[in-house]
Amino acid sequence: MNDAEDPHPGHLTPGTAPLTLYIQDLQQRLRAFDHRRPMLWDIAVTGFWVIVAVLDYSTGGWRTVARDVEAPEPLVLLMSLCFSVPLLWRRRRPVAVLVLMTPVSLLNIWTGAVVQAAFLQLIPLYTIALRLPLKTLARSALLMCLPAAAGAIGIHGTADRQLVSYLWGIAFVVLLAIAVRTRREYTEALVERAHRLERERDQQAQLAAAAERTRIAREMHDIIGHNLSVITGLADGGAYAAVKNPERAGQALEAIGTTSRQALAELRRVLGVLREPAPAADLAPQPSLADLDALLAGVREAGLPVRLTVQGSPPPVPASPGLQLAVYRVVQESLTNTLKHAGAEATAEVTLTYTPTGLEVRTTDSGGGPNALRNDRSGSEPGISGRGISGMRERASLYNGTLDSGRLPAGGWQTRLRLPLEDTAP
Repeated sequence: MNDAEDPHPGHLTPGTAPLTLYIQDLQQRLRAFDHRRPMLWDIAVTGFWVIVAVLDYSTGGWRTVARDVEAPEPLVLLMSLCFSVPLLWRRRRPVAVLVLMTPVSLLNIWTGAVVQAAFLQLIPLYTIALRLPLKTLARSALLMCLPAAAGAIGIHGTADRQLVSYLWGIAFVVLLAIAVRTRREYTEALVERAHRLERERDQQAQLAAAAERTRIAREMHDIIGHNLSVITGLADGGAYAAVKNPERAGQALEAIGTTSRQALAELRRVLGVLREPAPAADLAPQPSLADLDALLAGVREAGLPVRLTVQGSPPPVPASPGLQLAVYRVVQESLTNTLKHAGAEATAEVTLTYTPTGLEVRTTDSGGGPNALRNDRSGSEPGISGRGISGMRERASLYNGTLDSGRLPAGGWQTRLRLPLEDTAP
């Protein structure tokens, strides 16, 4: 019978599990009952040992090991109850219970009755070894040995054998309690480690989700910001040309439509990775250095004269797609800032410089003269969030690069990106 056919899932049926599983199942049931009804469990355990002690007294079993079979029976009954009844508090006050039993143990040895219930002292000792510090355990074991040692000194014959039996009993109980305690602490450590790993996994998932949200936000900022700036430039130019040159205005409107469709396609591609299932997303190659000419052509259509200069020789092995995308987005964002803030008379230049160990990208604009906006393009002016420059710095840091941006002494603005050609994570 499998789990689907079993009317009681998780219930152990004969022939389906080894003996250890039955024992573990029984232990779990007892622990669950003890957790729900601790006082009821203590009363049941104490009642069991009280009955055993009283039966030992009533049947005369204590006389089989007693040195003095003529010991007063009421005293024997009293000692049996003194060894068994305090077990009710063995878990809450184990040391106090053991201290209470010590004078009774001494009386038991000196009277010669030697009731069997004296071995119940091992139960609070077990609790002490299981829960309390080692110093308390050593003192408790010494306290148990004192009555037997006093009897061995004052009484010859069987008292020394009783001391040996006490020592053996104490050693066995202590070793058993230490083994159980070690196993319990080991299990608790494993459970805590599992919980800690689970928390760390959740934290890593949250960090990964936050990083992905940041990446998507950066891509959307670059795509939407640039294309909207181009559309704004085209719209302004078309409105100006509508009066004097209707044909030029029609070209501007056509360029606006083309740019809008490109922006919409790129936006859908970025948002497509968020859909479920992920393989259904419409993916396309990310922009690279080969797409810079198309980018600059779109910027020129928006009304910003821009020139591209390449210095040095590209490496024989092309840079990684991620590094090329970073360069593309930095140039795109720099030109977007120029369109927004440099004014209608501004011009721009993009310079790519290859060195044996790295790549430097400079994007410079002339500032557009007196009509340009006078701000640092980093968020000081109302309506500017400052995400563009911070996003460019994040892209540079992903590839061990640096980015500097600031106003030029002669006017205008420059953004300089330095990247090592080796695509190594920081």
